[in-house]
Order: sequence, then structure tokens, then C-alpha cells
Amino acid sequence: MKSPDLPTPYYLVDKARLLPNLEKIAWLRERSGAKSLLALKCFATWSVFDFMAEYMDGTTSSSLFEVRLGKEKFPGETHGYSVAWADHEIDEAVGYCDKIIFNTAAQLRRFDAASQGKTRGLRVNPGVSSSSFDLADPARPFSRLGEHDPATIEATMKEVGGISGFMFHNNCENRQIQRFEDMLAHIEQRFGHLIRQMQWISLGGGISFTAEGYPLEALAERLKRFADTYEVQVYLEPGEASVLNSTTLEVSVLDTMNNGKNLAIVDSSIEAHMLDLLVYRYAGRMQPDEGEHEWMVCGKSCLAGDIFGEFRFGQPLKVGDRLSIEDGAPYTMVKKNWFNGVQMPSIAIKELDGQIRLVQRFGYEDFAAALS
Repeated sequence: MKSPDLPTPYYLVDKARLLPNLEKIAWLRERSGAKSLLALKCFATWSVFDFMAEYMDGTTSSSLFEVRLGKEKFPGETHGYSVAWADHEIDEAVGYCDKIIFNTAAQLRRFDAASQGKTRGLRVNPGVSSSSFDLADPARPFSRLGEHDPATIEATMKEVGGISGFMFHNNCENRQIQRFEDMLAHIEQRFGHLIRQMQWISLGGGISFTAEGYPLEALAERLKRFADTYEVQVYLEPGEASVLNSTTLEVSVLDTMNNGKNLAIVDSSIEAHMLDLLVYRYAGRMQPDEGEHEWMVCGKSCLAGDIFGEFRFGQPLKVGDRLSIEDGAPYTMVKKNWFNGVQMPSIAIKELDGQIRLVQRFGYEDFAAALS
């Protein structure tokens, strides 16, 4: 039951549903030796960081603000990465992180002096990925994400020095252990001679190892074999895997109509509150999704395609009904926005004892402050 005193819309992070992911992460660390860092680009709701920190080793970032958030809110290691660091932010970023990772050899040279004395790494693009979306494929043609030429990397290592690790990020919603193994073998074949000179290797995120049925034992064995072969500390950067199925977007029905289909308009919006549904053109999920009454659940923004999906219910929907849209954590809460001035969802945490506490509420002042 959701608290009747908590008005919708709100994101509800359920620790009891978050815990199984964290336990798998901790198990994988124990069995393989690989450390796991929460990818803040995917999930940055810091009210549960103390809980997550019991099972994870720190955070990894994509910007100065994420580096700072990781340092201030999440115990453990803080890895700082950006596609391009700016002159005015590099000193602050170096101050917050334990490891600073550069996207290109040019950035490493540019900030050589600024990053002296800090553990430094370089992003390497292996040229293969598991992404089925060109938009999200880090190995797409003409990709700007990492250095791809072993000769360039080796020359940079000799010229600049001080590189102790590489970051590879080429998995994307990859639930196939064989695909992971094939791509890792490609990385070894192409960059193995350079990896042998490193102390640590990040294999990035995008490995869906907390999904039901994923062969964790096989992944642990492969990671351990890789670490032993090259004598490196392996890092993983689980984002979606950390928070999979842990969070719902709680909404209420505001109006109903029929225009060839039964339509229910709710007090939320996919463009504002679940943007990936729009970007990647897939439907939301709702549990249970069964019954003889089929309804299209629609957002309240003016965007014609603001539709969460079509779902089945045991009874016809009516004004005031509460609905729970699944998987509201990965790449969702971090992307919420003020499109149409639609009320930003609050954030609530469901504790292990079932108690629900409100941790954040947004209002007009926040909307106005985001503009000028």
C-alpha cells in the first residue's frame, strides 16, 4: 500500500527491491575480486547512498557535479571521468576524485600538470559494443568516446607517462554472457599488450548481471581470469544493474475518455519524468498487467505522443485511481525536467520495515529557479 497522505506524482525507491541487486553485486565482488562503482549518470538519488555503500565500493561520474556528489555523499572511491574537462573545472574535479580519467590523449596532455600526483586513467574505445541503439552505441562510427588506436595510446603512455589504468565502456543492456566474453576477448587481442602495463582496468557498466537468470558464476570466473592474467584490479560500473526494478513512478488518474480506445490521463509525463520511454520508443511497464479492461495510460503534457503504454486492468480506470509505473530509477530520475511546467515528482524512500518517508518535494520555486 502507498501512503494516502503522499500526493502523486512521486518516485518511490523501495529498499527491499533494491537489496537483491546489491547482494548480487557484493557476491560478485567476493567471488571475482572485481570492485563495483555506482554510475551516477544512471542513478544519483543520494538519500539511499548510505544503504548502497554497504555493498558497493564507490562512484564513477560523467561530470564535475557528479564527481562532487560522489565525493560528498557516497563513502568509498570516487572516479572522475568526463568526455571533456574544461579549464575552469579541472582543478576542482582533481580535488574531489581518487582517480581522474581522461577521454582522449589530447586531454591528458592538456591537463598533465593539473593532474600530477593523482591516479590517472585513459578511456579506450575497443570498436565493438553490445548496443542495439545507434544513439547509445559508444563504438558507433566516428565515436568521440575514447581513444581507439593502440599505437596512439602507446605513444601517449611513453610521452606523458603516469597512466595506471584504462576504462573500457562498450556494454549496453548486455544480458548475454557469450557476447560479453567475445567482446572482452577482442579487447585482450587488440589491447592486451598495453593492459599488461596497467594496475587497474574498468570494464564500465551495461552488463545486466543482476537480471533474473543471468549466469553470475560464469561472469565471476571470467572476470577473475582476466584480473589474474593481467595482474590488474578490475572495476565494474553498474548503473542500471544496481537499481533494476527497485523504483516506481506513482501517479494518479486525472481524467478518462474514449477515442476508439479507453484513455486515462495521469498527473505525470513521459517527456518530463520518464524520458527514455520517448527517446528509445518503448512502453512503460506496470504490475500487474492483466484483466479484461485495456487502457492506454497517457501523460498530461501537450506532447501528442506522451503515452506511458497500454495496460490491462481488472476494473475500468476512474479518476483518482493510483497507478505504479515500473523501473523508475535507471536513467529516469536523473533526466527529469520541467517540460510544460508539469509538477516534478517528489522522491520517497520505502524502508525495509515498510515505512515510507518523503525525502524531496519540488515546487514552483524550483521551476522558476531553473529558468531566468
